[in-house]
This record gives sequence, C-alpha cells and structure tokens, in this order.
Amino acid sequence: MKKKLFAFTMLLSSVTFSQSPVITSWLQNTTNTGSYYTSGNSTAINNGILSNCQIVEYSTDWVYISTHGIPAYPTGPFLDGNPSQAEDQDVIYRFPITPTENVGTLTETGMGNIGVFINGTSVFNYADGVAWNTTTGSLCGGPGNPPCPGGMGATQVWNRDAIPAEMGGFDCSKGHPAMGNYHHHQNPSAFKLDLTVLSTVCNLYDAEGLYAIDSMSHSPLIGYAYDGFPIYGAYGYKNTDGTGGIVRMKSGYELAIGSDRDTYPDGTDVDDGPAVNATYFAGYFREDYQWMPHVGESDYLDIHNGRVCVTPEYPNGIYCYFATVDENWNSAYPYMVGPTFYGNVVASTVNNITESTTTYTSTTSLSEKDIQSMSVSILPNPASDLVAVQIGGLVTDDLQVALMDISGKIILETTIQKGSTIAYFDVATIYSGTYFIRISNKNGQRSKKIIIK
Repeated sequence: MKKKLFAFTMLLSSVTFSQSPVITSWLQNTTNTGSYYTSGNSTAINNGILSNCQIVEYSTDWVYISTHGIPAYPTGPFLDGNPSQAEDQDVIYRFPITPTENVGTLTETGMGNIGVFINGTSVFNYADGVAWNTTTGSLCGGPGNPPCPGGMGATQVWNRDAIPAEMGGFDCSKGHPAMGNYHHHQNPSAFKLDLTVLSTVCNLYDAEGLYAIDSMSHSPLIGYAYDGFPIYGAYGYKNTDGTGGIVRMKSGYELAIGSDRDTYPDGTDVDDGPAVNATYFAGYFREDYQWMPHVGESDYLDIHNGRVCVTPEYPNGIYCYFATVDENWNSAYPYMVGPTFYGNVVASTVNNITESTTTYTSTTSLSEKDIQSMSVSILPNPASDLVAVQIGGLVTDDLQVALMDISGKIILETTIQKGSTIAYFDVATIYSGTYFIRISNKNGQRSKKIIIK
C-alpha cells in the first residue's frame, strides 16, 4: 500500500459514522489472493495479489478505502485480443460520508473510473473511447483506429456503447481491464446466470461475479459512484418508500434512433453517423437512446439511472443508482451511472491520508438465520462430473463448503470467498450414492442433498 502520512487511529468519536453504509459496506480481506484465466487454460492461476479491500478508515467527512483493485472471483480471459490482465492498482479512494445533490450544471460521467465497487474494483460508464468520426466517415479512437478529433476521451457526435460492441472481450463476470485496471461497465453478475445467455465464455472459463441476481430479494449495495451515492444491483422495492414488494428496477432510456442517424432521437440535427445496419445496429452508439419519463411508475429510473428511495441500508432514504438489466437479466443502458451524475463529484484517489482517521474493522459475519435463508443452487443434481454450488445475492462472509457422505465424513472441501458466489467439486471419481453439500461459517450451517451417479 502507498505510505499514508499522518494517518493514525483515534478513539471512536461518533457511533453514527461507524454505522454509515459508506463505511461498513466494503468487503475487507487481508489473506486471500485473486486469480485469473489465460486463453485455453480453464484452471485459474493465482496472481498473488490481495483481493477485495484491505483497509477502511474514516474521519468526520471522509471515508478512505485502500485496495489493490483485484476481485475475489477469477478474471479473464479476454478473448478479443486484449493483452492486459487485472493488475495491482495499489490505490486509496476517498468518498464523502455525506454526499450532496448537484443543483447546478450536471457533470457527465467520463472515461475511466466513475465509481468503485465494494470489492475495490472500478466502475466505468458505457464508453470505451471509440466513436464515429463524421469527417472521415469511420470509427476513431481505441485499438486499431486513428485518434478521434480532440484526443482520447473527447466527446463526439456519435459515441460507441462498450457493452454490445465489446461483448467478445468481457470475461464471465462481465469485466475486463484497461491497461491493467480491471473494471465493469455493467451489472457484475456472471453471464451464465442471465435468463438469456449472450456470451458463452463461461462454458470453459468458470467464474462468477460480485453477486448473483435474486429476483425475490432487494439487491445488495454493490458500490459507490464518485459523487458518493450508492449503487445497488438490479432489484429494489417497487415504491420509493420501501413498499410494494420487490421488482426489477427499469431504465428510463429507450432505443429511438432513426435508420439514417442524421438526427438524435429528440430531433436535434447533427452530423450524420453510419446508417443502422448489422454492423452499426441500433444501440451501437449511446446517442441511439433517449430518456423517456414514466409518470406514476416509480420503478422506472431518472436520467442518471437512479432515484431517491428507501433501501435496507438506508431506511430513511437516499439517492441510489441501480445496475439495470432487462427482463432477460441482460445489461440495460445506461447500465449503472449516467450519462450524468446526480450529485457533486467529490470522490477521488489520494496518495496519502493527511488527516486523523479511525480504522474500521468489520466484526460481523453471517448469522445462522442468514445462512438458513440464503439462496443456494446445486447444479446439476444428480451429477456425474462437475458440481457447482451457487449462492444467490452477495456473499459478505467467507463460507466453507463441504461434500460429505451420509455418515458425515468430509470427502471434498473448499471455500466461497466473500465477494464471490460459486464453488466447484469434481465428482468424476466419487462413488455413486447420496451425498450432502454443507455450507457453514462459525455461526451456523445448512445442508442440501445431492445424488452422484
């Protein structure tokens, strides 16, 4: 970690601060390291870099998160020729304890980090730096293309949407690195768990994601945007006051582009982009979308992809972004945050912490009730080769997973780390019969039966 000058631990001065979700929600780890896949090798390789977040500190106004930017779930491979792997970021992020609404000119979400997930990895917006040069009538920016007018990151008339355009370059967890900075543009749940699977990368390179979508529960808090407001997963309370049951949060943006791309959906006359066709399909560019108000429909989100509402972590309400998906759980524009921030963008990275801080160390773990109520899927069952044990929602505690025979003898054992969702057992050499999968921590356990043939 970078040297933190003048940072020291002082007595806890405010219970309110210590209970703030922006302090308590980060996944901390000081022992487990990350891993990655290389093309053609379905065995994950340990990268020796600590995963999740290592240190969380706070003052009266700020929270500091020290992290290497590596998730607990395996990353890679990136099958579009991306030569990079997830690399050590060795960074300290600073977020406000009390975020504020921006009542002036809105701030656009630009290239690079626009937030941080609770496992220390980066949140990016829709963009990948590729756009349409209306002068040359061709793509510009990004690998293999000439620079765009104004240089990298400059906004063009037609700006490419990374999610559909770079589908082949995302790993199973829907992430990829930019010069070593591993990040997600979209909901960080594995492709293979979507109701309609758009990428087959999970078929060989088994990975998971930060959490697994559970349509029956309010989605977990998965990160914070650079304005300090929280980012949730795909599901929330229907009504902003926390009533109405659990529903999918819906993007207010709709595809509304004409076939010629000579105007924006709102009718603004602009320099022509490419005609809509199989290559430059509707949705290839951000400007193909238009936000539409949905009066009286509280489960539709605003222009920033959020709303003010009650959540489990914020019972008094706060502005929240949501990682939007469609009815098939495929990522839905604008994916998480954007195209503008709701709040004042004050979060940043710092080289050193130059004020007095209190170090927050989580002492909580999943309770017996939590373990009994969690969603657990065992696939396939019966099994003859490989068994997957999938936990729904967000895993906030390391869980021991054991395959046991009917006498209680442990045959195989592994761990699902916090910030990951799945464990595997190779049962090809196990005798046929009835077995049990036991999931446990220090507070309790639960078991589910499995048949091995």
